Amino acid sequence: MAADRPVSGLADEPVDHRFKALPPDAEGLTVGALAAERRNLFTGGFTTPVLALSAESVEHNLALLETYSERHGLAFAPHGKTSMSPQLFARQLEHGAWGITAAVPHQARVYRAYGIRRIFLANELVDAAALRWLAAELDSDPEFRFVCYVDSVRGVELMDEALRAAGASRPVDVVVELGAGEGARTGVRTEAECAAVADAVAATGTLRLVGVAGYEGEVPEASGERVRDWLRRLVALAVGFDRAGRFAAGEEILISAGGSAWFDAVADVFAQIPELSAPVLKLLRSGAYVSHDDGHYRHLTPFNRVPEEGVLQPAFRLWAQVVSRPTAEQAFLNAGKRDAAYDLDLPEAQVVRSGRDGTVRPAAGVSVTGLSDQHTWVRTEPGAELEVGDWVGMGLSHPCTSFDKWQLIPLVAADGTVTDYIRTFF
Repeated sequence: MAADRPVSGLADEPVDHRFKALPPDAEGLTVGALAAERRNLFTGGFTTPVLALSAESVEHNLALLETYSERHGLAFAPHGKTSMSPQLFARQLEHGAWGITAAVPHQARVYRAYGIRRIFLANELVDAAALRWLAAELDSDPEFRFVCYVDSVRGVELMDEALRAAGASRPVDVVVELGAGEGARTGVRTEAECAAVADAVAATGTLRLVGVAGYEGEVPEASGERVRDWLRRLVALAVGFDRAGRFAAGEEILISAGGSAWFDAVADVFAQIPELSAPVLKLLRSGAYVSHDDGHYRHLTPFNRVPEEGVLQPAFRLWAQVVSRPTAEQAFLNAGKRDAAYDLDLPEAQVVRSGRDGTVRPAAGVSVTGLSDQHTWVRTEPGAELEVGDWVGMGLSHPCTSFDKWQLIPLVAADGTVTDYIRTFF
């Protein structure tokens, strides 16, 4: 069994060269001691580029999804791949999360190292080494709940073989993954094939079928109606399996879906799930909400469609410094692909902090046009004031590829005070 490490123990980690942007004069302090100094992000010795996470926005977003889930009768297992931060997992659990979703074995091992008791792995797990580890975790901790996808008869065979070889004493709970359509990602394509996978699970002594699941974000040419149609298929699959007695006798039947773009549709359709032979755990898995963003999810969030439910706040801002101003139309910042998410959209210049007097103004006439490894290409319109030494604050698109470039991220209050440091494990 993985030894539970208290999240508070992360404060004992020494500050050193491993962590980008932290003040050089903090070398030798622990993270906790540095946090206790409550330094200012702009005047406290931090070097650029530096990624900041808004303390107020994170708290707002955590509370909003907790309220949303409660209002719609949904359990919530946010996808931990977004942040890979045990501190944020702890906050999510404090705000009512049922558990944390993972995608690969490494992520599950991080979760277990920090005491996560419920893990939903949204993939078929066929790695024999990982299954040996999982069997040991389940055998040593009766309170540990683990659920993963199955989407093939061959996958079931591989899981059964590995778990039998490991001498597993507890069966692994699985859900049949229904694919989102032809050309979509993983998942069983037809209901008949789903039944065949369920039959394969029933033939083992190492697996236990507890529900059905999938990811509606992969529905081809997704629209509200297309997504709802697929979700109705998922519910109908669960109803059919229940009538056929395919689910293991237990306390609940698990039905899960819900990324960060269509959870309103999930809430709508899951509200119509009929009464089954056991209570239904309606499990939402959205993960990007914790930081939200200024690009991809700003446009896709369901709260745009249901504004009466609330508004998520972008929590990331990447600060970089102007290091070159070769022409009146061009400038370069000292952040690049190693620091900023760029897989979906380029960073968005939002504010400029004067290198002369620290005043902050909107980044009017300043736009990001490209990224090199360690440079941001900036275009300036006539009249835009920008000079070497200024700091530019940028919004980012796609939280998953923002978190993974930073091992220790300052959590910053609105007045610039750094209140904590968020550790990530990618």
